[in-house]
Amino acid sequence: MRTTWTACAAAMTVAVLAGCSDEPSPVRATIAPEQETTTTRELLPLPPGAQLEDAEGVPAEPYVPSKLDWEGSLNPRGAAEETPNVDRIKRRGRLVVGIDQSLYLLAFRDTASGELRGLEVDLARAIAADIFGEDNPGVNRLDLRFVDSAARAEALNQGEVDVVIRTMSITPERAEAIDFSTPYLTSRVRVLVPRDRGVDDINQLSGKTVCIVDGTNLTQIARTFTPHSNILRTRSWSDCLMATQQFQADAIMADDSILAGLSAQDPYAAILPGTLASQYYGVGIPKGQADLVRQVNSTLERMRNDGTWSQLYSTWLGGSIAESSPPPLMYRKEEQ
Repeated sequence: MRTTWTACAAAMTVAVLAGCSDEPSPVRATIAPEQETTTTRELLPLPPGAQLEDAEGVPAEPYVPSKLDWEGSLNPRGAAEETPNVDRIKRRGRLVVGIDQSLYLLAFRDTASGELRGLEVDLARAIAADIFGEDNPGVNRLDLRFVDSAARAEALNQGEVDVVIRTMSITPERAEAIDFSTPYLTSRVRVLVPRDRGVDDINQLSGKTVCIVDGTNLTQIARTFTPHSNILRTRSWSDCLMATQQFQADAIMADDSILAGLSAQDPYAAILPGTLASQYYGVGIPKGQADLVRQVNSTLERMRNDGTWSQLYSTWLGGSIAESSPPPLMYRKEEQ
């Protein structure tokens, strides 16, 4: 408490002196960075549900990002079959989609209009439009529901949503629980840091705290590339951004599509050069709904062919991260 009182007293003194000056000095400049960091970490609670894990010091098993161990999705031109799940959605009159609401550029609520916007929101609209045969499905054709990152597969298996479009990377573990569409976006794992932490390279993160979101597959990547860093797990990427602004974390490790939105919200943060891993986002679909998988894949193929995919990418992510092209079509071999 004595350290905190001393810092506050010093700040008040500077504020009084600044009142006599033509150009007052910021109070923040009078506190040493390490003192400010320590004080903030002591006084402010971590975001709700966040957990801080100490550095392990030993790298995890090497993460191999170049090869995706997955049999692939279902070709929309596969064997003719009945469409009970697509028909059920049509009878209901709307497509229920699990999505985020705070990922800027991907899926976020516009403060001016109150409407959900972003690349993944537009993708959901395109899928609904193809299901109902309409160029512009109204709100009654699309029901967007928030799903927590750690509960995406559960929301599908419990029947709470028809599909999930929420930065869901295709992994062998997830593919055992749910089905995926062919990928709709390639993501690259990178690191974002505030400019005042003196970190210009990922090799300078030793002894620092790296923030990731719980329920993602970034734990192994973080433990592999930053074994000497503490790991802060939060419930959302917004919590990670706030943690860096409050000196509770020094860096955020995430996909570049997510970091693009975070850096746009905080001009004092920058994405470090270099890529740690590459991943593919897919639309999550419950097991045993092959007709819905093929329906979603037909939309993704249409968007690739008619230029809609490139338009969406340019609108939401163009210029903020490295230029990208549609991911390769990934279909499994099926019995004829």
